[in-house]
Amino acid sequence: MTILIAYDGSADSRSAIEFAAKHLAAEPTLVLTVWEPLLVQLRRYPLAAGVLSPEGEDEAQALAERHAKEGAELATASGLSDVTYRAVADNESIWKTIVDVADEIDASLVVTGSRGLAGVRSVLLGSVSNHVLHHAHRPTLIVPPVKA
Repeated sequence: MTILIAYDGSADSRSAIEFAAKHLAAEPTLVLTVWEPLLVQLRRYPLAAGVLSPEGEDEAQALAERHAKEGAELATASGLSDVTYRAVADNESIWKTIVDVADEIDASLVVTGSRGLAGVRSVLLGSVSNHVLHHAHRPTLIVPPVKA
C-alpha cells in the first residue's frame, strides 16, 4: 500500500511530511501537489478573467511540479523511502482531486496539513483537509500547524 501526502509548499504541509516520516512505518509514498488550471480559476472567479493569462497556467503547472518535487525531496530527507511525486491539475476542487488520486493508487493513508482556520473563517472558506477527511473513506491523518 502507499501513503499519499498532500503538499502545497506551505509550512503546514512541510510539517505533515515531517510528522509522517517520524511516526509512520516505511511504505511507498506519493507526494501530491494539486494545481488549478486557468479554466477552473475562471469558473470559480469569473470577475478575475481580465487578470488571468494563459501564460500564468504554464507557470502554475511548473510551480506545482517544483512543489511536488520539493515535497518528495523533503520526504526522503526526513526518512521516508520509495518516494515519488506527482502534480495533478484540479478539475473540480482540490480536496476531490486528492481523494480521487488516493482512490486511484488505493492509498493506505492520506496525510495532509491543516491551515488551522477556526470559527467563521473555517465555515466561510471551507477546509481542504476537512473535506478530505469526510470524503476519502480511508484512513486520513491531519497534522495541525506547528505552534510558534
